[in-house]
Amino acid sequence: MSLRRPDRGNPTEQTQVDPVTNSDSSAPTSLTNRYGAPKRAVSKKTQKILLIVAAVLSLSWILWAVVGGNTGVSQKIVSYNVVDDTFTTVDLTVSKDPKATAACEITALDQSYAVVGWKVITVGPNSTEVGSENGRTTLVRGEMRTVAGAVTGLVEDCWIVDPA
Repeated sequence: MSLRRPDRGNPTEQTQVDPVTNSDSSAPTSLTNRYGAPKRAVSKKTQKILLIVAAVLSLSWILWAVVGGNTGVSQKIVSYNVVDDTFTTVDLTVSKDPKATAACEITALDQSYAVVGWKVITVGPNSTEVGSENGRTTLVRGEMRTVAGAVTGLVEDCWIVDPA
């Protein structure tokens, strides 16, 4: 009985074994099997469309923030005075159309930033002789009761009151 070696075929027809995957397929094919097909590049036309859409959205947001966020009134705190543990005043300037009526929210805070006093004050229409800038800017004092000792007084926001 003779031992024969199995026929291994022609050495030139043998495929190489990939040392990473231990398979006899070529490396690009095994990477495709493992990780999926490579992504296609975005075309120039698609890039231009995306850039135009991003520019339009950015411009729209900027216009909304500048124009749409304008309530027609601005405020600036001038001073505050903590009279005692139950009373605080806030002086502020309010700039608006002289014919408009505005409402402003003032608050008093304690040392841990908790609200200890809160009030909404109304700033009515002005004549051109009142205040400054032909009646546009008015100095207003808001007074509020507090439930504990305040350390500061603030103006949170002002808005134009719609006529009823």
